Amino acid sequence: MNTAADISPAIELKGISKAFGPVQANKDISIRVMPGTIHGIIGENGAGKSTLMSILYGFYKADKGEIFISGKKTLIPDSQAAIAAGIGMVFQHFKLVENFTVLENIILGAEDGAMLRPSLAKARQSLTDLASEYGLDVDPDAIVENLSVGHQQRVEILKALYRQADILILDEPTGVLTPAEADQLFRILNRLREEGKTIILITHKLREIMDTTDTVSVMRRGEMTATVKTSETSPAGLAELMVGRKVLLQVDKVPATPKQTVLEVENLRVVDEKGVERVKGISLDVKAGEILGIAGVAGNGQSELLEVLGGITSGTGVIRVNGQDIDLTGNSSDGQSRRARGIAHVPEDRQREGLIMDFMAWENTAFGYHRDPAYQSGILMNNAAIRADTEGKMQRFDVRPPNPKLTAKNFSGGNQQKIVLAREIERNPDLLLIGQPTRGVDIGAIEFIHQQIVALRDQGKAILLVSVELDEIFALSDRIAVMFDGQLMGFRDPAKTDEKELGLMMAGVVEEEAA
Repeated sequence: MNTAADISPAIELKGISKAFGPVQANKDISIRVMPGTIHGIIGENGAGKSTLMSILYGFYKADKGEIFISGKKTLIPDSQAAIAAGIGMVFQHFKLVENFTVLENIILGAEDGAMLRPSLAKARQSLTDLASEYGLDVDPDAIVENLSVGHQQRVEILKALYRQADILILDEPTGVLTPAEADQLFRILNRLREEGKTIILITHKLREIMDTTDTVSVMRRGEMTATVKTSETSPAGLAELMVGRKVLLQVDKVPATPKQTVLEVENLRVVDEKGVERVKGISLDVKAGEILGIAGVAGNGQSELLEVLGGITSGTGVIRVNGQDIDLTGNSSDGQSRRARGIAHVPEDRQREGLIMDFMAWENTAFGYHRDPAYQSGILMNNAAIRADTEGKMQRFDVRPPNPKLTAKNFSGGNQQKIVLAREIERNPDLLLIGQPTRGVDIGAIEFIHQQIVALRDQGKAILLVSVELDEIFALSDRIAVMFDGQLMGFRDPAKTDEKELGLMMAGVVEEEAA
């Protein structure tokens, strides 16, 4: 009879190293993942988690090290080899053809031959069996673009199972799900584990790690710092392992003392370039000294709300800041005029809207504020002054590496975010528009960013916060508004609501007693 010690790991990585030029993404990493378990991997942004999993799935080739699958040394030069070895990966951004049916997506790349009809018939039966076995119900004839995000994710899992994956890697799987959809996903993962599948869960959410995994590995700066049984650790312990110091996981803030109204929005509507109404007549206000948090699943109009407030796109309705109307026509100069009116904007997509990736950090910290007298030397810009100012910002916001001459594209995503935050927060705005402030940012930096946002509030500034992270919404908001399908479903006091109620509102359901 086999003992636990006799069982080979489902996956064993030995001495994996990978460098991209001078950057050592993975350094001598070894990890064992036992079969039939859910194994979490957490770490700071840029810690090397995704690189390690990309090596396991054949996207990258390790500079050195070995991979063993079920005790057998295995070469994985590409994703086809990974699939052949029984590995499936569900990416954070799904790899589905949106105008294909579920069934067509399932067999794409795994057809039996030139004739498609037999492949579809075989896949239909397999899909029915798999859906029944693992609780992954989804209509095989549904067009993918018509499915909810949660159901699209099920299709990705079914794709992997159809290819006979015994090992599933999930990269930040709940980033685009409602709380109810996330709960359903974890029920599915537990079912898969019970059936003997091995699951690697990459997530930055400590609560998901604690609630879902059997074992968790912690990475820091390209190295594996610890692997522990989840039952023998705590969120605070994991956070300390991730950043190398104790981290305050709760936002320390006193109750808000709202004053005069800074932002007024009345009947705001936004129509996109395809003629689709994305924001449908919403009205809200934000007062000085308060944080209004907008909760909702991505794609329900929050982005468009921020963009029209920030002058990036046009809309109709009325927006007032400090009692004065704002132009909603979306002219190219509107961002500049917004800043002149005391509005700072941290956009949701830092790479597309917050930075110019081929420009240096010091140039990026001046964008939008280049007419500041402190940056001028006669009729020319004082580049030395901007660089000196950037050095101070990088130090205060712990941007790594603290090199103002490095181009934005050479910073990790979290450090790119810090550059944008430093530029906007340190401008002492009357109104801060901030979208996904801690997306792709490590726990230590999240603590710092949250402190900066609360400090602005305590200075009497008005803050409109958009985040898909309900923990962040609850931690920071003095009032919460929920958006669904371009509409406001209502406002809630964080102390008098919970994730269940907000989750229902995020899905378009308002309970009668709450309404």
